[in-house]
Amino acid sequence: MATVITDINDLYLTKSYTYADYLTWDFYERTELHNGKMVILDNTGTLHQIIFGRLLLLLHHYTKTKKLFLYQAPFDVRIFNQSNTISDDNTFTVVQPDFSVFDSETKLEERGGIDAPLLAIEILSPLSKNYDNELKHKFEIYEKAGVKEYWIVEPFQKSILIYTLQNNKYIGLKPIAEEGFVHSPLFPKLSFNVEEIFRD
Repeated sequence: MATVITDINDLYLTKSYTYADYLTWDFYERTELHNGKMVILDNTGTLHQIIFGRLLLLLHHYTKTKKLFLYQAPFDVRIFNQSNTISDDNTFTVVQPDFSVFDSETKLEERGGIDAPLLAIEILSPLSKNYDNELKHKFEIYEKAGVKEYWIVEPFQKSILIYTLQNNKYIGLKPIAEEGFVHSPLFPKLSFNVEEIFRD
């Protein structure tokens, strides 16, 4: 039986871990695995939670009328190395997007998502020390995994960046800010004024 890890300080940032290891972690801190490397997630803060709640209402209203499945963090999404047989021991990437939208129950199980979602949304935390993590590493993970649409919500800039997957590469749309409208390329009827998200 695997040893349960209850103190994050017993782990090493330089060591490579698998999802099987990840399942033995039982401590307060939220973490992800990025290609085997443990990443400690920042605390979210009040502004993040306000924006999260507003987005949740909009997304829930849309997805409940479609055959879509909406999940919010903390919800594990495992990204598989397609050259390997799928198992806990050879899964090296586990992420927790703020929101994940799936189109099939075959991509879901009790422990979380078991393939790339159609849409992943990350809200950058004003408390975050890891902006580069969201803007670079997550970008690369989602692009390689085939996540069709990726949103980065920037509370400080009061803007939303949308990336859409074309020929296996992300194409960035013009940032949507102030009184602009979000129009999802993937879900044409998913549309709202960003002021609904960032209003004071």
